[in-house]
Amino acid sequence: MTFDTAPDRRGTHCVKWDMMEKLYGVSADDGIAMWVADMEFPPPQCVQDAVQAMVDHGVYGYFGDDSKYRAAIQWWMAERHRWRIEPDWIFTTHGLVNGTSMCIDAFTKEGDGVVLFTPVYHAFAKVINASNRKVVECQLANTDGRYEFDFNAYDAQMTGNERMVILCSPHNPGGRVWSKAELQAVAAFAKRHDLILVSDEIHHDLTMPGHTHIPMSHIAGITERLVMMTATTKTFNIAGSHSGNVIIEDPDLRARFGARMMALGMSPNSFGLFMATAAYSPDGAAWVDDLKTYLDGNRRIFDEGVNAIPGLASMPLEATYLAWVDFDGTGMSRDEFTTRVQSNAKIAVNHGPTFGTGGDSFLRFNFAAPRAQIVEAVERLQAAFSDLQ
Repeated sequence: MTFDTAPDRRGTHCVKWDMMEKLYGVSADDGIAMWVADMEFPPPQCVQDAVQAMVDHGVYGYFGDDSKYRAAIQWWMAERHRWRIEPDWIFTTHGLVNGTSMCIDAFTKEGDGVVLFTPVYHAFAKVINASNRKVVECQLANTDGRYEFDFNAYDAQMTGNERMVILCSPHNPGGRVWSKAELQAVAAFAKRHDLILVSDEIHHDLTMPGHTHIPMSHIAGITERLVMMTATTKTFNIAGSHSGNVIIEDPDLRARFGARMMALGMSPNSFGLFMATAAYSPDGAAWVDDLKTYLDGNRRIFDEGVNAIPGLASMPLEATYLAWVDFDGTGMSRDEFTTRVQSNAKIAVNHGPTFGTGGDSFLRFNFAAPRAQIVEAVERLQAAFSDLQ
């Protein structure tokens, strides 16, 4: 398929386009939606065919015998990530925000601290706070425009009340693909402070050329406290299926998580299972390879255009399709540069402070869209900040 064209999503109950005027004051009539982390592209034909087969059958009953679904997950993790898992390690949740919430519910109690490396995906803090747990922000070091850990500082922050740490790998925002040494340091930190380590790896398929994602499960000595989270939804742009996988090797952790799933009466929807089974296939893999090439082209165009504007710096991206742009060099207040982006350029974006400590001078831009839209967005940004050039 070509990624140069995409359906018009306006008026389709699409949060990204139909909610941006209410939330950001950017009209869908002449604005560009670059906030919500989904893509403008339809999923691969194999996924469309699976949904069409459901429609053709015409009965949407309870799903039984999920062996093919589990086998597809096993195949994908082995084929794409050199990670061999067993079918009974897999739990299916209603997306990974739900998966995160389930981990908090299963492995912590009210008042416990949950560690985040900020700035990080905003939904983590939302579900931690909503669960009456305490968000413990460990700020990433921005070293020459690249995020790094500072475990000496983090060790000093710990009070003994922390029970869990959530890692975003690859990182959102900032797009870091953590090295093996960095992952080992995260694992050592979790062990030092006796923390359950939840590794959200939803962006693991969307790496840029020259970068290889390493599953946290490959790090030795962490299994007894490790919970892995993956999903088809980000990779294949099927977020509306609300389907994600919590994968737990340790039997004790698995029993605790399974007990909470059972107590809450949770089970997956059949659409998500059929779509995931179809996506995790050779046809799906070929589509992802083409997608990654296209996204890399968009990344280069966006970064070159943005970095040409004095005072703006797009963090070098190793994974994801989410550019993290620092406006600190403009000397402007957050209100001023945000107004220029939203009111002048008419682009709806995610605001940096929502990602926690360290995000104040940033905005996040989603470039998973037809190239012409990315070119136009760059032109609008250059015009909005033309007085700096």
